[in-house]
Amino acid sequence: MKQLRNTVIRAGMEALYFSGAHILLRPIFAGIGAIFMLHHVRPRRADAFQPNHHLEVTPDFLRAMLTHLRALDVDVISMDEAHRRLTERNFEQRFACFTCDDGYRDNRDFALPVMREFGAPFTVFVASDFAEGCGKLWWIALERIIAAASAIEVPVAGVMTRIDTATPQAKRTAFGRMHDWLRSLPGETEMQDAISALCARHGVDEAGIARELCMSWDELRGFAADPLVTIGAHTISHCNLAKQSETVALFELATSRARIEQALQRQVAHLAYPYGDRIAAGQREFALAKSIGFRTAVTTRPGMLFPESADYLTALQRVSLNGNYQDARLLPVLTSGAATAVWNGFRRIDAA
Repeated sequence: MKQLRNTVIRAGMEALYFSGAHILLRPIFAGIGAIFMLHHVRPRRADAFQPNHHLEVTPDFLRAMLTHLRALDVDVISMDEAHRRLTERNFEQRFACFTCDDGYRDNRDFALPVMREFGAPFTVFVASDFAEGCGKLWWIALERIIAAASAIEVPVAGVMTRIDTATPQAKRTAFGRMHDWLRSLPGETEMQDAISALCARHGVDEAGIARELCMSWDELRGFAADPLVTIGAHTISHCNLAKQSETVALFELATSRARIEQALQRQVAHLAYPYGDRIAAGQREFALAKSIGFRTAVTTRPGMLFPESADYLTALQRVSLNGNYQDARLLPVLTSGAATAVWNGFRRIDAA
């Protein structure tokens, strides 16, 4: 199903490009700017099975996007500056922000050198448990489990079910099925228990993944000292906030910010909701982020920024730089706002 979805999205973007519709829609839907969303920035891996490939782009693709924005005379600015322009309603010049979720080490090793080439600021949203080396990146653990196994057994609806993972296609199907099942579980504890049991059964070092891939506090101190870098919050544990009680959700938001500020001795004013879609961040989460003083908070709901975005500073939409669509030809489609407009049924704001 995910493969079909990716194919449909690519076909839609190609149709917008070849028809020239993105050029016609640009004046209406390009808005005042965009917040671009990334996760990993690193060279392309050779692995045949990469179900999380959508979460990574190459340094060359990031460079191509920055070159494209420069050609359009778009300002690349920090989230602090975006907040200022939105609150002051200064929309004379189109702008773009770059954001990276989770705090991966490759943001320092591969993204930062590219951003330095352009003098472009960017924000990295850190989950404090990842920086402490005790967080659980379950989607990566699941990829490693399936990559190494020819079959896995999982308790679906209370019944142990054997899932074939012998071939690359079977692995892709299994990952999609397991990913959706894990996210559908009623709570974070149930999801973590399920993935931990699978890791134990298949010999995957779940605890070591954060230490392997994410920057530690010591690394973040040096990284945050770069004038192009802003550090934002991404909760403590990267949990689905909408599935938490209000007390727990507040604790995740406020404590993650406090831990980052204490460790880095820098103010944390910006937030990214983990997962960030409709089933993870909604009206309650937007209000909680505002109530504890975040200047902005970003979702994963697709969309450009418009003047009315100033009224929804803790529900800002982003444009994903998706690893499945790393084609420089599609960059004008992404920056035109046409693709996200079609996705949103031509609504400009999605903050309900």
